[in-house]
Amino acid sequence: MAARDPLPSSGNWEPWTGGVFLHHRGRFTFSPDNEEDCKADVAATFESTLEEGYTDIYYNFMVCPHGTIYEARGYERGEANGGTWVEVDGRMRGSNTAFYSICGLLREWDQPTEDMLRSIRNLIAHLRNEVPEDRRAGRHILPHSAAYDTECPGNLSPYAMNGSSVDPAVPWDGPLAVDPNVLAAQKWVNATYDGRAEGYIRCRESGRTGWATVLSLTQALQYELGISPTVQNFGPGTFAAVQHRGHRPDTETNLNIICIYNFALWCKGYWASGTPYVWNSTSVDSLQQLIDDMGLSGARINGELWARISKALLTMDQFRLVPGGDSTIQSIQRRLNHRYVYERAIPAINLVPCDGIYSREVQKGLMMAIQYELGIAPADINGNFGPGTQAGLRSRGAGTLTGDLRYLFRAACYFNSPTYSGSQEIDYLPGDIATDAQTGTHTSWLRTFQQFSQLPVTGANDYATWAQLLVSTGDSQRPATGCDCITEITPARARALKESGYQIVGRYLDEHLPPDDPYYLGKALKPGELQNIFAAGLRVFPIFQYNGTQLANFTYDKGWEQGRTAHDKATEFGMGHGTCIYFAVDYDALDVEIDSNIIPYFRGVRDILSARGDKYTFGVYGSRNVAARVSREVGAKWSFVSGMSWGFSGNLGYPLPANWSLNQIHEFEFQPGWGLDRNVWRQGGDPGVSSVSDSPE
Repeated sequence: MAARDPLPSSGNWEPWTGGVFLHHRGRFTFSPDNEEDCKADVAATFESTLEEGYTDIYYNFMVCPHGTIYEARGYERGEANGGTWVEVDGRMRGSNTAFYSICGLLREWDQPTEDMLRSIRNLIAHLRNEVPEDRRAGRHILPHSAAYDTECPGNLSPYAMNGSSVDPAVPWDGPLAVDPNVLAAQKWVNATYDGRAEGYIRCRESGRTGWATVLSLTQALQYELGISPTVQNFGPGTFAAVQHRGHRPDTETNLNIICIYNFALWCKGYWASGTPYVWNSTSVDSLQQLIDDMGLSGARINGELWARISKALLTMDQFRLVPGGDSTIQSIQRRLNHRYVYERAIPAINLVPCDGIYSREVQKGLMMAIQYELGIAPADINGNFGPGTQAGLRSRGAGTLTGDLRYLFRAACYFNSPTYSGSQEIDYLPGDIATDAQTGTHTSWLRTFQQFSQLPVTGANDYATWAQLLVSTGDSQRPATGCDCITEITPARARALKESGYQIVGRYLDEHLPPDDPYYLGKALKPGELQNIFAAGLRVFPIFQYNGTQLANFTYDKGWEQGRTAHDKATEFGMGHGTCIYFAVDYDALDVEIDSNIIPYFRGVRDILSARGDKYTFGVYGSRNVAARVSREVGAKWSFVSGMSWGFSGNLGYPLPANWSLNQIHEFEFQPGWGLDRNVWRQGGDPGVSSVSDSPE
């Protein structure tokens, strides 16, 4: 909506070298009930700027809470950005000569509406792409405060940056849940320590909590404790310094440290003092609530325990139930903290999250607790499933467990729930965790789990079952009839595999590197190799991997292209209808990467195989989490689990996927110069390929 014809630009006007500044209306009284109120405020802005001696309104555009865009100076140069200089792309630019000014009609304390934000985003896109070239906006989005000492644009500040919701160059992610106390923490820590604490890394002033903020607060604490240079890690040095100082916030004399702890509480989601340099009753109550949420009710907080609490406070770990969290898991988490952090004070253990989610940190805490109950010296406890832990579990045999070790075994059962009987999910009952009774429901679940995991069905807590509950490899030395390798299977090798009890071998359909490449492995199936495998009485399952160790390899288009190549190669080798081809994700893909890249890649695979007539089905090779999500969300028929990579985050805190067919558990040299991966091949799983056609379709 145009206000009136603006006066022509005066002076230089080069918006393509800069971009846009965001503003707000400051402390002006403004509570619009309807669009007429917004129009009145726009008119009042015109009047006030003329009264201040300007020849025209100083904004280019104004956007109201209803999303209406008012054209003020429009595409002519404005005067709202301070008339100073800002550095962009390594050069100094005039704040007025290089930037449009967009004003949101909101007061200092108002929150922007979604309609306002969407309109600002659309306006920026228009200024970047649709206006004449000599009026187009550059790519930068800045707050008024970048050029002038002001709090403007207030609660628009978290959006006044590239990559925010209003930046049309990135996907829209909605209005930020801006917490003014978190925003205050971000502004304070940056203003106080940037350029002062060696190594300090600024956090984004978004009003949204996250790792960047708490790590900046960690560096602030290090500086106040005399640590230099500061680093974004609460390591042993920081721990020792907090313990040595010996002050809880209520006895702390350093006002900046009090400020850090208050802001850390806000970032953790707890109330704290409105005056950050003061540790008041709100701070006291919130810290006690956090301590209770950690499972430490009634604990006497000495210097060492306070250092552990401080470390947990300066993380994004949650200690209250989160959406999707499980209250039974939360009770286990709190018990781990109380018994093994507070009562037993295992040196290497950290306070585990108490959010109701079984995660990597919880699994590590569980492992340390088991090591303690097995009698491993506290100083030697490390959370690894190493020789000492394995020997301790083996020495217990399959006898009846009682007390704390029994509790930990049953907690591990709950963490691995549900298990499956055919397609039916079987949940572990919470009531079976905290009892020494050998209940029928516990034994029934355990037997089902053993059968599902392809273990001897004993209904007992034998070593193989312990191992399967605790690590993705399980007992890496247990019997396995599957294998895979990058080496050609000659007739002699095929016979050797068969004589060693193997029944199925995984081989690659193709290799993306040419033979003259220094990284060429020669891993693809060779002419006549399938006949060597079949002649020995073995089956084969085909694998496809083109550089599956890098995120950039996984896009919808690459999935389509590689699915097409896999289809053509399988057809070339004469593999029949229904053959399952396993596409590999050979790295520890996180959930955010699964969302952004892995799922689209497999959709590409699925779509091209469907377009080719669904001659072949597709499976997924990857961590438990990758395999489960691709199977559930894209429809992979079978999972080939990279259980051997037991340290992958996607293998910690996740049960075996329901459709697992192969579980890779051990890498070794089968013969000199011939490496082999051992795979547990599930009975009733993917049958693989036992013959091929001499006349491929």
